[in-house]
Order: sequence, then structure tokens, then C-alpha cells
Amino acid sequence: MTATLHSISGDATAAPSMDALVALVAGDLRHVNQVILDRMQSEIPLIPELAGHLIAGGGKRMRPMLTLACAQLLEYGGARHHKLAACVEFIHTATLLHDDVVDGSGLRRGRRTANIIWGNAASVLVGDFLFSRSFELMVEDGSLKVLRILSNASAVIAEGEVNQLTAQRQVGLGEERYLAIISAKTAALFAAACRIAAVVAERDDGVELALDAYGRNLGIAFQLVDDALDYASDAETMGKGVGDDFREGKMTLPVILAYARGTDEDRKFWKDAVEGRRVSDEDLAIAIRLVRETGAIDDTIARARHYGQRAIDALGPFTRGTAKSALTEAVEFAISRAY
Repeated sequence: MTATLHSISGDATAAPSMDALVALVAGDLRHVNQVILDRMQSEIPLIPELAGHLIAGGGKRMRPMLTLACAQLLEYGGARHHKLAACVEFIHTATLLHDDVVDGSGLRRGRRTANIIWGNAASVLVGDFLFSRSFELMVEDGSLKVLRILSNASAVIAEGEVNQLTAQRQVGLGEERYLAIISAKTAALFAAACRIAAVVAERDDGVELALDAYGRNLGIAFQLVDDALDYASDAETMGKGVGDDFREGKMTLPVILAYARGTDEDRKFWKDAVEGRRVSDEDLAIAIRLVRETGAIDDTIARARHYGQRAIDALGPFTRGTAKSALTEAVEFAISRAY
């Protein structure tokens, strides 16, 4: 029987969490964290200080945990995935450092961002350092296939960020381009993190593609929920400033749907807001009311559930066990953050 959302672990009443995934990979993750700690060191004190601020800042290590869990799903018994999971975390951290500069963000995971503390230039350069470290780890692994997967993901992420930048403050942005943006800037690394486990475990292309599909669909679902939460949550839940997307003029799916469904007066409000003329707390309150009244939040979450189910379906060919259950519950957790 195909697993579905809300059918994991046989207990429909239990709130999904990351606990099963964390427990599954705890031993491996200690090795990964040691690699991260070792490789973020430098004779230039600012580099480990700034990098450590973000890396040790409360993140769940979700992407490297996916690499480790997928390796366990395939019963891989080696250690190559430790360095590669660290590599994935370095790529992710580098993109966060750069994103916060581009977005002018002041908060991440409830803490001041590195660019606020050390400045934009230092954040960009330390991000570059971490990207370089990630490529060192790829080369040390020695697999051209791994190098191709992770280097391609890095390029796609950058393309997605540029696409988002050029789409900023464009009220006419459609759902198709929005999905292209989040598929690149978020889902590409989720997909690569999962796919490389099949490479190190020396599995065939079908297994690679199944894990790629799992990660990609999970990444899209994850980002859809994040974008919904920007209009339905608080800073403690989000780990960033509430309404950041709104003030930055980002046409995320809740706004795209609310704009399409709104009255002429609503659409004028959204045009002014997206173009930067309505950014006060009172304007944010209006935006939150509009996305709720038009059903845009509920439908964004419904789309997230759709992609979440696709992620679960991609695990269908794999043997049932603790790894498969933990990966399934990770999807449930990603969706449940919206409730």
C-alpha cells in the first residue's frame, strides 16, 4: 500500500516531528559535525567566527541529515557520505550568507544575521570561503558524478536567486515562474543531497532518480510552507522577521493567488505593496487579512501537501523500515509546520 500524508508510524494522532530522522542519523551526524567544525577553520579569525555564527545558530541540519538518511535507506556501510553531507551544509550556509545580504535581512532563526553584525562584505566573502570548502570536499571524494550533481545544484541555486531578484517587485509574476524560482533556489539542493547517497552506495540510475524526486518534491513543499508562514506565523516560528517577504516585494504564491482573486481595490493595494509603497505594519496586517480571506494561505498549503505526497510516492520502491519511515515523517513535519 502506498504511504500517504497522515499515515506514518501507524498513529494518526501523533504530531509529526524530526525526532525519528534525528535519531536515525545521530551517529553519522556527529562525524559530519566534526568535518564541518574542522573545515570551517582558518588562520583568519573572522572566518570561523562568522561562519560559526550561522552554522551553530540553531539550524536543524535538514539537508545533510537527508544525505545520511538516504544512505541508510540504501544500507550503505561506508563513510564517504560524512564529508559529502558536510559539503551540502556548506553550500546551504554559503547561500544563506549571500541571501541575507541580497535581501537585507536582519534576523535568521531568531538571531541577528551575519551581515548585520559583520557587514555585507564579510558575509559575502565568508560565503565564498564556504563554497570553496564545499568544492574541496567534493574533489576529495573523488567521484566525478558526485562533483557533477553538487556543482550543478550550486549553479542552479544561483540561477534561482538571480531569477528571484529580477522578479522582485513585479506584481505580474505568475505561478509558473514562482515555481521555477523555488524549484531552483530551494529544491535543487534537497534533490542533490538525497541523490548523492545513491552514488556513494553505487546504485543504478533508477534509484538516483527516485531519491532526486523525493528531495526535489520535499524541497518545493518545504518552501511553499515557508512562504505561507510569512503571512500566518510569528518570528519565533519562522526564525526570521515576520512579513520579510512582504516588505521585500516578493511575489510568493500566497500573494500571487490573493492578487489574482482580489477586487480591483485589492489588486491596487498589492501593486502598491509589491512596488514598495505600502510596507508599514498596518499594511502588513491588510496583506495578512487578504491572503486569508481569499483562501490563498489554505491553497498554498494544499499545494505543499500535493508535493509532499509526491515526495512520499517517490519512496515507494524502497523497502519498509526505520529509514523509510523517518524520511516519510520528515515530509509530514515539513507540512505540519503550517498548523
